[in-house]
Amino acid sequence: MHLLEPRANPSQLMKWLSPVIALLAMLMVGSLLFLALGKNPLHAFYIFFIAPLTTMYGWSELLIKASPLILIAQGLAIGFRARLFNIGAEGQLTMGALFGGGIAIACQGMDSIWVLPLMVLFGAIGGALWGAIPAFLKVRFNAQETLTTLMLNYVATFILLYLINGPWRDPSGMNFPQSIMFEGSTLFPIIMEGTRINASIFITIFAVLAFWLFGSRSFLAYSLEVGGQAPDAARYAGFSAKRAIWFSLIISGMMAGIAGVGEIAGPVGQLTPNISPGYGFAAIIVAYLGRLNPVGMVLSGFLMAVLYLGGEAAQMELQLPAAITGLFQGMLLFFLLAADAFIDNRYRFGARRHKAMPKKPENKKPDNVLAAS
Repeated sequence: MHLLEPRANPSQLMKWLSPVIALLAMLMVGSLLFLALGKNPLHAFYIFFIAPLTTMYGWSELLIKASPLILIAQGLAIGFRARLFNIGAEGQLTMGALFGGGIAIACQGMDSIWVLPLMVLFGAIGGALWGAIPAFLKVRFNAQETLTTLMLNYVATFILLYLINGPWRDPSGMNFPQSIMFEGSTLFPIIMEGTRINASIFITIFAVLAFWLFGSRSFLAYSLEVGGQAPDAARYAGFSAKRAIWFSLIISGMMAGIAGVGEIAGPVGQLTPNISPGYGFAAIIVAYLGRLNPVGMVLSGFLMAVLYLGGEAAQMELQLPAAITGLFQGMLLFFLLAADAFIDNRYRFGARRHKAMPKKPENKKPDNVLAAS
């Protein structure tokens, strides 16, 4: 009988090596995939992982794509440590973009240094409100946050589509579903000429430092983790499980909302149906690949950004479909979870158990019959 038995003391070294194992497994399966598609694996991997980083523009795009992934992952990690699985960062990013974009549309033509900070503030509020909805449902009705956050992604998308096809549609946009182009004080300033690198990356840098200090120096972080993982023990120790739910989902929503403002006030420059190429979902992989560690998530964020760049390069150079990026991301997550499962559990081969059959009673004569004979 095949069994997975929990290990008494899982190896901490292997926990940190499991992302490397997952990456190697992804590359091995990716080689087979490229062979099946009739592509040379070495050439395909060069196009996918190296070619995008051979120019300064490629490195700048790497930073642009890694920044929102890292920012969102920092917020998600708070909830994941407390066993709260927020799958709704994509919707929270969208709502943050809508709240911040609404300020940009309302302040069209206004040249003020307060417009951009106000956009960031309202973006954080929008993401936080969208994270507060599943928090309320969890606290009040014990609704599974995995489902509620996932469903709210679609609600946010429908709200976005309604606004950019209706009240917020650009009147001179040739009937395309998009808002006006943001300009001037509604955009983050470019900090490197010839690239799209803008000042929003400083928000991400600040967030990484803040979450590192929060996780390593704050008693609140410890109480949130205990409150989420062991509610009964938390209540006995005076920690509030409800506070862990509210705080985790609101903070993760805030970070996703700010990332949404970073997109519309940065490389996108307006509200469109495709504000994000799936950053909210990819950030889940970034968080787990980085072991929920603020510095580890920086490294995994850059790796995920390479996959985005490589997917775009593979579409142009190798004529592969756009789904190749999601395929590699999915393989990476699958192998990471598989590696973690075998690090935390021992695979044991045991003898197959059979149900004991009752013994057939012996055909024994009664004692009085024996005596009579």
